[in-house]
Amino acid sequence: MTLDHTGADADETAADVEASPLRALWAARSVAVVGASDKPGSLGRLPVEFLQRFGYAGDIVPVRPDGATVCGVPSVARLTDHAGPIDLAMIMVAATRVPGAIADCAAAGVPVALVCTSGFAETGEEGAELQAEVVAAARAGQQVVRIVGPNCIGSVGVGTGQVSSFSPLFSGVDTTLVPGGIGFVSQSGALGYGAVSLAFERGLGLGWVVNTGNEADVSATEVMNALAEEPECSGILAYAESLTDLPGLRRLAATGLPVAILKAGRSAAGAKAAASHTGALAAGDKVVDAALRQLGIVRADDVTDLLDIGEVMGLVPRHARAEEEVEPGAGGRVAVVTTSGGSGILAADALEAHGLSLAALRPETTAALDEIVPAFGSTANPVDVTASVMSNSSLFDRTLEAIAADPGVDVILAAFCVLTGKDVDDVVTSLSRVARSSGKPVVVVRTGADHLAPQATALMRAAGIPSYPTPARAVRAVAALTRFTARRQSVSPQSAPSHGQHTGQPVEVPSSGASEDEMKALLGRAGIPVPFGRFAESPADAVAAVSEAGGRAVFKAVVPGLVHKSDAGGVVLGVTEQSAPAAWEQVASLGGRVWTEEMVPGGVEALVGFAPSPLGTVITVGVGGVLTEVVHDVALRLLPVGREEVAEMIEETRLASLLSGVRGAAPADREALIDVVVELARLVEGWPAGFELDLNPVTVMPTGVRVLDAAYVAPDQSTLSHQE
Repeated sequence: MTLDHTGADADETAADVEASPLRALWAARSVAVVGASDKPGSLGRLPVEFLQRFGYAGDIVPVRPDGATVCGVPSVARLTDHAGPIDLAMIMVAATRVPGAIADCAAAGVPVALVCTSGFAETGEEGAELQAEVVAAARAGQQVVRIVGPNCIGSVGVGTGQVSSFSPLFSGVDTTLVPGGIGFVSQSGALGYGAVSLAFERGLGLGWVVNTGNEADVSATEVMNALAEEPECSGILAYAESLTDLPGLRRLAATGLPVAILKAGRSAAGAKAAASHTGALAAGDKVVDAALRQLGIVRADDVTDLLDIGEVMGLVPRHARAEEEVEPGAGGRVAVVTTSGGSGILAADALEAHGLSLAALRPETTAALDEIVPAFGSTANPVDVTASVMSNSSLFDRTLEAIAADPGVDVILAAFCVLTGKDVDDVVTSLSRVARSSGKPVVVVRTGADHLAPQATALMRAAGIPSYPTPARAVRAVAALTRFTARRQSVSPQSAPSHGQHTGQPVEVPSSGASEDEMKALLGRAGIPVPFGRFAESPADAVAAVSEAGGRAVFKAVVPGLVHKSDAGGVVLGVTEQSAPAAWEQVASLGGRVWTEEMVPGGVEALVGFAPSPLGTVITVGVGGVLTEVVHDVALRLLPVGREEVAEMIEETRLASLLSGVRGAAPADREALIDVVVELARLVEGWPAGFELDLNPVTVMPTGVRVLDAAYVAPDQSTLSHQE
């Protein structure tokens, strides 16, 4: 699109920016640089230089008090002095002057401001107060100004040449913008533009680059959603130090657009560094993992991995992303075609490590390959075609066609070593032909030095075939591709519950400080299976209570402030009518009341818990009882969840094996457990945000389930202490 103020494209751009102000970050009609300077090498001059150098066709508006020219462009003393509209303002003045500059943006009707100045929340409490002033100034006038930053390096519209940034990347003599369909969003400026430089160097085309900095207003998630609306966007890569906008992530996932995020702060030290760097609080890493997995967003391990994943994004047709079903087990069945037995073995190892599988070739496929591949090769997957087939393009074509025609093959992974000369041209021709005719993704491993075939990567990229130097990196990208192409069931932006607004019957919310017996009564009224129980008020009443409980009972001390009842002798198991008086005296001696409960024999002990996080309410399912603190074997999801997700959670833990029956034990009632977990998840939808609920153990019997213990903490209370 040419940014010509007199043409229809200019009108279209104006309408687009007005409808979605963040588009000004990459498609502005005009860019103002507040704090512009004509001094060579100064930060205030670089954006003007870069906009000119990379062919930006819109208006460049330097803003400086003296009205002197900058890079030959006349300046204005204030934003309001410019006659035409300004879609984007880069703020490059001292931190204390930024609130005033934002007020000027509001007065001039500027919808978006890139605050490039540092010295805000990343520096501590005083900087955080100044950052709050900036946000207040942005919202004080009739024109609300969206703030990107502060402490950011800017944004780029690659296709328009809008380099509204001062990154030294664009000072490089050999720096060339490589256009493409991928959006790149980074909370870190230096790391982000370093990654962009690596993307350009490898030839990975980007369409848009945005650095969000401290995210005082606009977050990386909001920018990603804006990019997802771009018709030419084929995928989004991001680096993030904090993720707290679950509704925004749900909206992004619901577009079906391939998204990969490099989320920093996996370790405790990394999380602390991330918080000090941006002034943001990070969500727990396990919660982030669970959320991204649940939404079908791929989490990258490092910058190289992130860019490797970007290479396969173009293999996901946009029209098929959100609508098409994928049959169970499909998507991850890979056929490996190689001339190296070693590459085939490494690929097979990597496939298993990433949860993918070697496709089981049909007999007719193997028969066709037997006619092509010599006896010293292999027609079992991995298919070793040998050098003799590789040197004959006709035979290689037939090999690929036979494999691609197999309905049990989802992806073709071609692994070669030391490709040179004409072999490269023949391989690219054959692979691109089969990719077009079959519609199946083709990914290449080319293990060998670049100088052996300098043109190989460029030829493969031009043919739409991602190429990697090792089987491990190629398979990791294929694993991401599989995630992208699989239909995601729970990513609707409307699927997240609104706390306090349950969609079913009126919800009973626990009282603050609700005791175990009160919680069990509430759960029972909600249809959750709990054992019979009541208070025994005397030794004689204890005998009657045991009888009512079926002849065997558990006595528990209910004493305010007593958490570890077992350690204090406050829990007695297997109480009979005969032993009830003595057991009652023992428990009552602790100074509280005696809760008498039905004894539930045997079963598998599970844990079901709910806890708050910056991303929303987290549900935890896993191994419970006395093993909870020993094995730490749980799976996490964010609410809401359905039966399929609960079943997946069970499969992710040892709980699945325990429920199946071990060492001769009868299988436990897995379906009943799933039912109970789903009902619990529905029950708590209407509870206030910030609560904690711990159900441990939940005993799963051969038939049925019982919740044996329940501890609740209201949002205004301290962290949950698990009762025993």
